[in-house]
Amino acid sequence: MIPRREHFRHEADIGVRGLGPSREAAFEQAALALTAALTDPAGVAPLSRVDIACSAPDDALLFCDWLNALIYEMATRHMLFARFEVAIADGRLAAAAWGEPVDVRRHHPAVEIKGATYTELDVRPLPHGGWLAQCVVDV
Repeated sequence: MIPRREHFRHEADIGVRGLGPSREAAFEQAALALTAALTDPAGVAPLSRVDIACSAPDDALLFCDWLNALIYEMATRHMLFARFEVAIADGRLAAAAWGEPVDVRRHHPAVEIKGATYTELDVRPLPHGGWLAQCVVDV
């Protein structure tokens, strides 16, 4: 499976979806979809690294915690991220996100993301191989 990111329609909010050959790759692609809801990830330089860790009792809650951790880091550091590396083991996620400070003139942020929700939250292996990770984010 070729990793990819998508948005899906959901009334006033935005659905983010990551697909990849592994659970980790799907989480990484969903993080790119999160950035793409704000700006074109290709315009975000991976200049600074931020480490992120979280844990949860299942994959779906871990995914939601992962996105909320990213949203928190974006808000408090005033950054956008365009590159991600995720490792998952025993309900724990350890990740690195690379990005740069927001430049409103260059990045043209489209919305403000408030948080990941449990709406349409789904993390699972796909029948033809690969993984899906998705949820709706509140904007």
